[in-house]
Amino acid sequence: MLDIKFIRENPGLVQKAAKDKKIDIDITHLLEIDKKRLELQKSVQTLQEERNMFTKGISGKPTDEQVEKGKKIKEKLEIQEHALNAVKAELDIWLLKVPNIPKPDVKVGENESGNEVIRKYKEPTKFTFTPKDHLELGVKLGLIDTESAAKVSGTRFAYLKNDAVLLEFALVQFAFDFLIKEGFIPILPPVLIKREIMQGLGYMENGGEEDMFATKDNLFLVGTAEQSLVPMHKDEVFQIKDLSRRYVGYSTSFRREAGSYGKDTRGILRVHQFNKVEMVSFVPQGEDDQEHEYLLSLEEKMFQALNIPYQVVKMCTGDLGFPAARKYDIEAWMPGQEKYREVTSVSTTTDFQSRRLNIKYQDGQDKKFVNILNGTAFALSRTPVAILENYQQEDGSIVVPEVLRKYMGKDRITPQNRV
Repeated sequence: MLDIKFIRENPGLVQKAAKDKKIDIDITHLLEIDKKRLELQKSVQTLQEERNMFTKGISGKPTDEQVEKGKKIKEKLEIQEHALNAVKAELDIWLLKVPNIPKPDVKVGENESGNEVIRKYKEPTKFTFTPKDHLELGVKLGLIDTESAAKVSGTRFAYLKNDAVLLEFALVQFAFDFLIKEGFIPILPPVLIKREIMQGLGYMENGGEEDMFATKDNLFLVGTAEQSLVPMHKDEVFQIKDLSRRYVGYSTSFRREAGSYGKDTRGILRVHQFNKVEMVSFVPQGEDDQEHEYLLSLEEKMFQALNIPYQVVKMCTGDLGFPAARKYDIEAWMPGQEKYREVTSVSTTTDFQSRRLNIKYQDGQDKKFVNILNGTAFALSRTPVAILENYQQEDGSIVVPEVLRKYMGKDRITPQNRV
């Protein structure tokens, strides 16, 4: 959420930011509602003062005339208070519709075609044979079973089997070992959160709810561990000495993949259920730029340790999420598709989420809203895809990345027993 004072002072900037993000909202109308709220606040305050002065002026038993005047003041005050509460509620609804403002260095662009590749690591993997995609490899090796999952759960689900399971948990253990050494606190968070919490994160607006799974109890399944890690500190105040606070969380994640029907239906690249290791940082105001680059560097170090070719992509405004002020993706080279595909993202939301969730820190005599960032360590559907496709051998086996061998207890994945 943006500060209403900031919106009043910068209406053109806020309107342009929304337009650049392809979000339709009338900031002029929002400010008209705010103006009405201020007028009603003044009216209520005046009537309250009138009531208090009138009450103080009565000594002894009030006369019939005083009783009647007091009743009229009360009635007027109740009407104005009711109107003020209604306008406040309307303003709150409109404020929740305003997206975060992109950072000045974010390029204005229509959609993903406007994103910028800012650097690359390694050249795409070369083979002396025609590489297979991850599903063909996974089926032949007894690692991936989408047919059984379709019978049980429908499309875009999969059973991971045998060494695919060990590979996933090897990635989890590697990420946790790496990030704990960097000072991250390990967390296993809930995967169901309340509607108001999801709304506080800024993911319900602009069609975001369409991509979520909800229960009849009005609880939502998280699409990433970040969604339950960030609100852990709702309505709390950090001490500045305790910042930066960094968490690494592991959770199952759920997404409808609304708007992606017909895309990436093959294999496990885009599924409804997957596991994910996620990083979250809480930092003082003004330190999010530095923290953003730090989290990106950690993502790069982990993929460099896997020795997988990738490129870092900076999102333009038209491909930037509702709460994000800046976002980078890492796209790994997928030989089976002969293209780079997103495997991680890392975003700063500045104080946008902390205002909505009331997360502050004490800085001397002042209480300020923290800056919040989130970033993927490993998405445990896409990262295994990148490993299978980049490390495949001509005989159909998969070489295990060296950094993962101590966790898996082997250096090669060969055909498994079918179950």
